[in-house]
Amino acid sequence: MAWRHKNRWFRRWLVTITFWFVPVLIVAVSEVREEMAYNNADLQKALSAWELTDAQRAAGAAAHCHGTSDEARAAGCPEDAIAATEVKHQEALGEYAHRKATLADYLWHAFVGYWIVPAVFLLVLGMLVGGIRRALRRPQGTHAAASAEVKTTTHP
Repeated sequence: MAWRHKNRWFRRWLVTITFWFVPVLIVAVSEVREEMAYNNADLQKALSAWELTDAQRAAGAAAHCHGTSDEARAAGCPEDAIAATEVKHQEALGEYAHRKATLADYLWHAFVGYWIVPAVFLLVLGMLVGGIRRALRRPQGTHAAASAEVKTTTHP
């Protein structure tokens, strides 16, 4: 019967940590969706913006310069406007990649801080409590009594 409850605290720890993972995951997914929606909107805003000089605007380039660089070329946008805007678009794509990497880094730290650290803390605490309970369950004199009870035989 003793084997049935041998690692009961460990099973409880596994259940607790598994259930604790659910709210951590819900918050993480919510944060990722919100932040990526903002980042995508910011990226689309930056990619739809075109740098045009006053002369290009007066020449009607604003009507031809829209969308991606290939779409703008096909629509007849001047090459100098495309070249000036491509630099801004590359900067926006670089900023987007940086934001994604930063978000992944923040999420990793949050995962460690909100799930792994509590899991390890509870595991160590459970092991400590289990060790103390085991030590208190055994009487201290059992080892001394067992070693003193060595049978000796005397030879005549």
